[in-house]
Amino acid sequence: MAAICGAVLLAACAQESAASSKAGGSVTEGTEMTTGLPDTSAAGQPNPSTVSRPGLESPGLSERVVVLDPGHNGGNGSHPAIINAKVPDGRGNTKACNTTGTSANNGYAEHEFTWDVAVRVRDLLTARGIRVVMTRDDDTGVGPCVDQRAELANSAGADAIVSIHADGATGANAHGFHVAHSSPPLNDAQGDPSLRLATTLRDTFVGNGFTPSTYIGSHGLNPRPDLAGLNFAERPAALVECGNMRHPADAAIIESPDGRARLAATIATAIIAYLG
Repeated sequence: MAAICGAVLLAACAQESAASSKAGGSVTEGTEMTTGLPDTSAAGQPNPSTVSRPGLESPGLSERVVVLDPGHNGGNGSHPAIINAKVPDGRGNTKACNTTGTSANNGYAEHEFTWDVAVRVRDLLTARGIRVVMTRDDDTGVGPCVDQRAELANSAGADAIVSIHADGATGANAHGFHVAHSSPPLNDAQGDPSLRLATTLRDTFVGNGFTPSTYIGSHGLNPRPDLAGLNFAERPAALVECGNMRHPADAAIIESPDGRARLAATIATAIIAYLG
């Protein structure tokens, strides 16, 4: 893993799953993603001042460890031999080491988006005294592979692992966020703890005005057996698809610094709520 990327952690970098019924170009380790982003019309767009944000450092949080996994990486596209190499998927099969990710219609890349949001979340959590481990150090490297990210996240002893992605579905009305968790669970951590993490993320997104996916999962939750980063997790883990980069309303938020700040605040608030 060190040969591919110097960062630590769990990944859910996605390769478009053959078994997935999604229409579109999301390449999040077999997951297509839609960000349940709020309506961007004047009447429907949430006021940034009303989005829940983490407060000051809280007692007890300083002993917590959170792994943030910004999906994909900026150098993946230049190293196809590395990212196309087969690795275990955690359920007896194999899949690609990683993928390039999707992009918005204007070319804004998913790997750029996930890195930007992850850094914002990291800064919010660090301000609360939480130790944050990132699965990659920057947005110019290659990988790590999805199984390596999980191994590193487990080694970090994470209290929560959150993989950050955005979808690329092409359906005209495909929009909204969804949160994936490993199902059926392969260990205790993938059971109730991971479901609670996924549900807390979902509830916080909804509470901050974001719309659950209209095209995948149910009520913003999407149980998945095919995401290696989640399958290998030995700590509570979830993958959030913040929105559909191909949908105009979702893309407007994803491409906007203010929109990314709202998404980051929502993810950080959910993680802090989960940690209790």
